[in-house]
Amino acid sequence: MLRREVRLRREYLYRKAQEDRLRTIEEKKQKIKGALEENRLIPTEVRREALQLQKLLDYDDQGAEGVSSHVDDEYKWAGVEDPKVMVTTSRDPSSRLKMFAKEVKLMFPGAQRMNRGNHEIAALVRACKANEVTDLIIIHETRGQPDGLVVCHLPFGPTAYFTLYNVVMRHDVPDIGTMSEAYPHLIFHNFTSRLGRRISNILKYLFPVPKEDSRRVITFANQEDFISFRHHTYKKTDHKNIELTEVGPRFEMKLFMIKLGTLENESTAEVEWRHHTYTHTAKKRRFLSVQ
Repeated sequence: MLRREVRLRREYLYRKAQEDRLRTIEEKKQKIKGALEENRLIPTEVRREALQLQKLLDYDDQGAEGVSSHVDDEYKWAGVEDPKVMVTTSRDPSSRLKMFAKEVKLMFPGAQRMNRGNHEIAALVRACKANEVTDLIIIHETRGQPDGLVVCHLPFGPTAYFTLYNVVMRHDVPDIGTMSEAYPHLIFHNFTSRLGRRISNILKYLFPVPKEDSRRVITFANQEDFISFRHHTYKKTDHKNIELTEVGPRFEMKLFMIKLGTLENESTAEVEWRHHTYTHTAKKRRFLSVQ
């Protein structure tokens, strides 16, 4: 079992390396193509390979939009089979973190919650893989306040790390009622960059495909790289109007890292993207949208 897992992981990393190499070549070809079409100088970084790449351009054609990538390997059963999500916490959780974990578990239809106990990360991941869990979510806290969320897609990754802000739990709202467990419709707003689409896929595939008549809506709205999570149900008041009811919880998320491995390989996994705080343009740049 362990040898098979290592072999599959090695094959996946090889496919990803091949994809990265081909994407680099494609980007260079597009630079040459643009320079030729606009009758301007070829960029200096591709001049040495220009003649060879120009010959390859003759064999390029339209219609390769559906080409396979490592994203297809990671989420090849997305939409075909319902995701199987496991929610747990950091070690020695406070009562408030336990309550938040219960609410997070109810956000994802069919999810299960597991008490962390003294189990190590490697043991958790092995147990999840053995039980065909597709995603492991770990919630962290600081002095009783939930402030971290890790989403690990199994069996090969990726693993996304988020910081949580302004968490308002359902337990904080009196007389809020019960939470609907219908499959929700999803709204993703302003995830227009390549990284934004990557994050929307990581979050989107935590949920099963909803039915058309579902009255439950979950929104992920990006504004200046802060992702606002909102959870509503709606009902029709007449043939023109609907009434929204927020059912909670609500919070803001900010991505700070994506790794290409799973949590048990955290120290050796390749970093796909990391937010570098200590740079001159860190506060000005927007990563999840092109605006």
